[in-house]
Amino acid sequence: MKIPSTKAEGSGVSSAPLPGPDPRPESDPVPDPRPESDPVPDPRPEPDPVPGPDPRRWLILAVASTAQFLAVLDLIAVNIAFPAIGADFRSASTAGLSWVLNAYTIVLAALLVPAGRLADETGRRRSFLLGMALFGLASVGCGAAPDLGWLIAARVMQGVAAAVVVPTSLSLALPAFAPREQATAVGVWTAVSAVAASSGPVVGGLLAALDWRWVFLINAPVVLGAVVAGLRLLPRAEPVRTENAGTEPVRTENAGTEPVRAESARADGARAEPVRTRAVRRLDPLGTLWVLVATGSLTTACVQAPEWGYAAPATLAFLGVGVVAGALCAAHVRRHPDPVVDPALFRTRGFTTAALGLLSYFLAYSAILLAATWMFSGVWGYSTRRAGLAVAPWPLTVLVVSALSGRIVRALGERRGAVLGAVAFTAAPLWWLVAAGPSGDGAHYAAGFLPGLVLAGIGAGLYQPVMFAAAGLLPARRLSVGSGVLMMSRQGGTALGVAALVVVTGGARQPGLGELRAGWVFAAVAAAVAALAGAVFRTADDKAARRH
Repeated sequence: MKIPSTKAEGSGVSSAPLPGPDPRPESDPVPDPRPESDPVPDPRPEPDPVPGPDPRRWLILAVASTAQFLAVLDLIAVNIAFPAIGADFRSASTAGLSWVLNAYTIVLAALLVPAGRLADETGRRRSFLLGMALFGLASVGCGAAPDLGWLIAARVMQGVAAAVVVPTSLSLALPAFAPREQATAVGVWTAVSAVAASSGPVVGGLLAALDWRWVFLINAPVVLGAVVAGLRLLPRAEPVRTENAGTEPVRTENAGTEPVRAESARADGARAEPVRTRAVRRLDPLGTLWVLVATGSLTTACVQAPEWGYAAPATLAFLGVGVVAGALCAAHVRRHPDPVVDPALFRTRGFTTAALGLLSYFLAYSAILLAATWMFSGVWGYSTRRAGLAVAPWPLTVLVVSALSGRIVRALGERRGAVLGAVAFTAAPLWWLVAAGPSGDGAHYAAGFLPGLVLAGIGAGLYQPVMFAAAGLLPARRLSVGSGVLMMSRQGGTALGVAALVVVTGGARQPGLGELRAGWVFAAVAAAVAALAGAVFRTADDKAARRH
C-alpha cells in the first residue's frame, strides 16, 4: 500500500503523525526505506585504475617514430646533398655553407632538455603535434630558400622543431606499453632510426640529383600524414598531482576532466582527501638559459674546431663558456625548487648509468661511422654511391637485431643484453685493426670489413634499446625531460666523437690507413667504456631474470 507523504512542503520534517500507535521509541532512528541490499554510496572518488597496455600502442609507436625517422633521414640526406647546395650558392664561403649543417646540430643539442621539460609541462601530445607542424613548415622554408641566410634560418627552425618532437616521441610511446614490452618498443624505435640511416644516402643522392630542394620538400607530405594520424591516435592522458607538497602525482586517463575533489567537510570529521589537479610546475628560465649556453657553446666548439683550429681563440672561448655555464647550471639546479633538470632524475636507478653509457657509445658510434666513410672514399677510392652501399650492412643488421631485441633482452635481462651489445660493438673496430688492409676489392671488403659492420649492427641493435628504455624508469611527469637528457647524450657523444676522431687522426682532411687505425683504437676504448656502463646497469627486471 502506498503511504502518502506526511512532510510539509519544503520543511524537511514530519507535519503529522501516522495513524495508529507507534511502537518505536522516540529516540529510534527513522529506518532507511531502501532495500537492505542497496549499497550506501561512497562520496569519496574512486581511485584511478592502473592503466594497462594501450590497444593502439603499435599505431602510437608508428606515429611517434615518424619524428625519429625524419630527424635522422634529414641529417644524413642533407650531408649527401651538401655539395649540390654549395654549387647553388657559389658566392658563399665554405665557412658560411657549413652552417647549413651545423646550425641544425647545435640548436638540436642545445634545446633537447628545455624542450622536453616544456613538453612535460604543457602536454606531450600538443608539443609533438606543434613540433611536427613546425618541422614541416621549416622544411618548406628550406626548400624555398632564395639565399643562404634564409636557408640557415630555416635550418635553425628545423633544429628547434626536432628538439621538441624527438624526446617527446619516445615519452609518448613508452607509457602505452607494458614494462615487459618496452625494450621491444624501443627496439622498433631504434630500427626506424636504422632504416632512416641506411636509406639516407640513397634518398639524399637521388633527390639531390633532381634538385637539392627536394631533400627538404619531401618532408612536407610525411609531416602532414603524421599530424593527421596523431590527432586521431595519440593519447590525451597527462600527469596530474596532488596539491600537497611532496606527494607523488597520479595519472588519469582523461586529461580533459575537471579536477576531482573530496568533500571538504566530512560528517565524521575525517581528513579531506588531497585535490588532484593537472601538474602545474614553476618555470626555470635561468636554469634553461644555463642549459642552452652550456650545451650550445660546447657543441659549437666541437663542431667548429676542425675548421677554426683546436687551439684557436674562438674554439677555446666557446669551450670555456660552455664549461663555466655547465658549472653554474649544476649549482643552480641544486638550489631551485623546480629546476629545468631535476637532480632527482639522476637518483633513479639505472638512469644515470644509461645517460653516461649512451654518451660513450655515441662517441664510438660517430667515430666508427666517419672512419668507415673515410676508409671507403679515401683509402679504397669508392664513389659516393658505392660507399653508401658498402656501409649499408651496418644499419640493415641494426634493423634485424632491433626487431628481435625485446625477446633477447627478456631472455638475458637488461644488463646482460646491454653488455652483449657493447662487447659486439667494441669488437667491430678491433676486427678492422686486425683485418682491414689497403685493398678495397670485393674479397678484402667481405673478409676484412663486412664482419665488423655486422658486429657493429648487432651491438647497436642490442645496446640502444636497453639504454633508451631507461627513460621508462622515470616518473610519468619526467618522461620527456628524461628522454631529452638521453637524446642530449646521443647528440653530445656524436659531436664529441667526430671532433675526437679528427684530433686522433692528426687533423688530416683525408686520413690514411695508419691514421684510421688510431681512430679505431679510440672507438674501441669508448665502446669498452659503454660496456662497463652496461655491466653496472641494473633494474628490478634484471634481478628477476637472475632469479630465473
